[in-house]
Amino acid sequence: MNKLASKIIGLFLQGILYITPIFIPIYIIYSLFNGLDQNFQTWFNIHIPGLGLALAFVSLTIIGWLGKTFITQPIQQKFYLWLEKAPLIKVIYNSVKDLLKAFVGKEKKFTKPVLVKVNTISNLEKIGFITQEDLIEFGISGKKVAVYFPHSYAFSGEMFIVPIENITPIDKKSAEVMKFIVSAGVSKS
Repeated sequence: MNKLASKIIGLFLQGILYITPIFIPIYIIYSLFNGLDQNFQTWFNIHIPGLGLALAFVSLTIIGWLGKTFITQPIQQKFYLWLEKAPLIKVIYNSVKDLLKAFVGKEKKFTKPVLVKVNTISNLEKIGFITQEDLIEFGISGKKVAVYFPHSYAFSGEMFIVPIENITPIDKKSAEVMKFIVSAGVSKS
């Protein structure tokens, strides 16, 4: 086979790989709706357009509930029982889970980007995010806040307790600031 034919076949197979995850669920749902609609009309001699769609919706909702109740929840419970037996892994797991929730969860924590003067002699400044403004539960009083400083080219960082007077808010979206930090200042918003 020549190179052109080989390349065309490769692109054809690549196209199948791209379309299959989209096409198969759509085809199955369409077939389910259509089949239920036709069968329901045949079985009960009732001709109501879209009744199969309503039945398929109810059926898929019930299947989703059954899957969540009898498959997902028991697996999660076993996983958490296993975590209870491995305290060090539990601490790491919960810390990583909380960090990821802070980035993308409902309780986003990195919403206050700031410029922090970390060295008043040389005017050295770092960009970070205020994560806690009330530190009394840690015995830290006064006008100090917790600031998280992400590392460049990594999903790690450091957290410092900083005097509030060394902080300057940054009027930019948090995602833009994080992109700037993680790219070491190479990426622009």
